Parts: sequence; structure tokens; C-alpha cells
Amino acid sequence: MNAFLPSLPTIVALVKIGLLVGGLMTAAAYLVLVERWMAAWVQDRKGPNRVGIPLTKIRLFGLGQPLADGLKIILKEDFTPRHVDKVLYTAAPVVILAASLAIFAAIPFGSSLPAIPALGLTSEEPLLVAPGLDVGVLWVFALSSIAVYGVLLGGWASNNKYGFLGGLRSSAQLLAYEIPLGLGLLGVVLAAGSLKLDTIMDAQASTGVWFAFAQPLGFIVFLVASFAEAARLPFDLPEAEQELVGGYHTEYSGIKLLLFLVAEFLHMVTAAFLIVIMFLGGWHLWGVTGSGPVETWLVAFIRFAVLSAKIFAVILFFMLVRWSWPRFRFDQLMNLAWKVMLPLGIANLVTVATVEEFRPQLVTAVGEGWAKTVAIAIPWAVFFVGWIAAGMLTPSGTDNTPIRTPGPLDAEHVLDDPQRELVEV
Repeated sequence: MNAFLPSLPTIVALVKIGLLVGGLMTAAAYLVLVERWMAAWVQDRKGPNRVGIPLTKIRLFGLGQPLADGLKIILKEDFTPRHVDKVLYTAAPVVILAASLAIFAAIPFGSSLPAIPALGLTSEEPLLVAPGLDVGVLWVFALSSIAVYGVLLGGWASNNKYGFLGGLRSSAQLLAYEIPLGLGLLGVVLAAGSLKLDTIMDAQASTGVWFAFAQPLGFIVFLVASFAEAARLPFDLPEAEQELVGGYHTEYSGIKLLLFLVAEFLHMVTAAFLIVIMFLGGWHLWGVTGSGPVETWLVAFIRFAVLSAKIFAVILFFMLVRWSWPRFRFDQLMNLAWKVMLPLGIANLVTVATVEEFRPQLVTAVGEGWAKTVAIAIPWAVFFVGWIAAGMLTPSGTDNTPIRTPGPLDAEHVLDDPQRELVEV
């Protein structure tokens, strides 16, 4: 009989998966409520503050709003237009949501839990669904790229010009910003010497220097590219309502639309996790979390709380930017990727590679303390030089200054038109 029972590692993995999926879905629902409160605060108006428990008069400051919204969209008619490619139309939201959830298999939610001998856990248990995955960074990067196919499938299968244009914009935008995103990741991987996200956090905890301070240029490049990869304002060109109605999900409604919206929100949560884990020290906080192994449940809880607080703060920053900045034009979007982010990402990668290559010689020459200071000072110098150069070399036509193009009724244009002079002759 015991042969048919799952093993302890299998049970632990299933429990982690259940907690992960349930936690992510709940967090996505209530983070939408937080974003609506943030939008109301930025725009000086009232947000959701009345909805409470259904069929009662209990009001919970709008905390029942996610439940009401979820039930409303689930109970909507699941309408499939006649002109769509039904197989791809149905597969698109499933693909994008599955890829968005699978990414979190390699993302740690803290340090680890102490051993629990009563349950058969004789060693520390990592707060990670797939702790044996040695290529966590590649896993995250690969699945985030696969999620692009869900957007493209949705736009193509809709057989709708707005959806098709949204898919084209999405493919151009996401492919363009994947390159600077990868360059930002590579700088951290070089410095940490590992592709495992938990090892990257441990490296920052052991040195006490977060990579946001050691690689400021890589941090800014990764942050901007994360906004674009998550298709958040000011980079939400794939679904610009004023131009494309809804972009790649114009033809979607009901539960299929909900899958798209949840996956899009999870992209932002994933970006927040990666920013915190790779550049902001993860669970580490000076004088609070320590840097050694987890010895007590209190330390494990504090590290989980610190990581969660950092992630929530980054998510709030995403929301604040969304409701504060106007959308870029498409030419500004692509110019920023190819003419600014890409050169700066390459500069950061070359700088980090050079510093790490000659660090042993530097330690031998000036000592450990001065070597660490120099290794931080050089990337900061490159950061200031790089951004000054980018500001000076970026064409002024890509800013928000109105571009005046002479029209056919412009008097000067008509008088100076050589074709007009030719006709008059």
C-alpha cells in the first residue's frame, strides 16, 4: 500500500506548488485593487472603497472588489467570434498564463526553512519549488520569452486588424528589450558566478553589497527593460486603447480575457521579483537578516518578510510610474531600446567583466578593502559617463517636443515647392 503513496519530496513539492499558485492568484487579484487605489491617489479621486461581503451590508474598505470583479468576468458569456482561428484563439491565453506561472518554479520566496525532524525534513528546506535547478536565470529568461508567443497567437488568431497590429507591436517591443534585459542579467551572473537565483542572493548577503550599488548602470538598464517586457505604461504599446482598442486581446472576453489580464499582471510581479533578487539583495537587509544559514524560524520569517516588503515596494513603484507618465511614441520606444539601452547594457557588461577579470590582481596590489572600493567606483564612473553620453547623443527628434511637418496648405511650403515652380514654368 505504501508503494502507491507519494514520497516525501513529492509531497513537499506539491505543497509548494499549491501555495505558489494560490498565493499568486490571490496576490494578483488584490494587487489590482491596490493599483486602483494608487490610480485614485495619483489622480486625486476616490478609488474602490465600498464593496464588502456580497449579500450583506458589511463594508470592508473595498476589499470585496476583487471578488466581485472576478465573479463578474467569470460569469460573462464566453463568446468566440466566428471569424477567428478557434484552436489558436483558445490556446493563446492558456500558453501565456502557463508560461507566467511556470517561471516561478525557479524563483525563491525567501532563504530557507529550518529542519523539521518530526516531518522527516532533516535539513534546511529552500523556499523554492525547484531547488535543484542550476540554471534558474536561464529558466526565467526562456519562459518569459515563450510568453511572447501567447501575445502573438492572440493577435494573429483574432483575425482582427487591431489585434494583429497589437501582436506586431508586441513582437517588435519584446524582442528589442530582451537584449538589454539579458545584458543586465549577465552582469549579475558574472559577479555572482552562478545562474541560481538563491545563490545570487547569498552572494549579495555575504559581501553586504547589493548589485544595484555595485552595478548601477546594469540596474537601470534592467529596470527599464523590465517595464518594457511587462508591457506596462509608459511601454504599453501592444494594447494602446486610444489606437488599438485593446490590442492583441481586442476580440477576447470572459474567462479568456481574464487569463490574459492575470498573465500580464504576473509579468509585472515576476519583474519585481527579479529586480529585488538580482539587484536589491533579495532577503538581505543590513543588521536585520544576517547572512549565514537559517538557524531559527524567526530568522526564516524575517527574511521572508524582508523579501516580500521589497517586492511590494517595487510593485508600488511600477504602479506609480504607470499612473504618472504618459505613453511613449513607438519611435521613442524603439530608439530607447536600440540606441540607448543596448549600448549602455554592453558598456555595463564589459565593465563588470573587466573588473571581475582583474579583481585578484587588484586585491594583491591594494588589499581587499581598497579592491572592493575600486570595483564599485569604476561601474559608477561608467554609469555617469554612459548616461551623459546617451543624453547628448540621443536625437532630439525622439523627445516629446512637437514635430512640425509642413502641410499642403502651409504657405511657405507651397512657395518653396520645386514641383510647383516646375508646373508654373
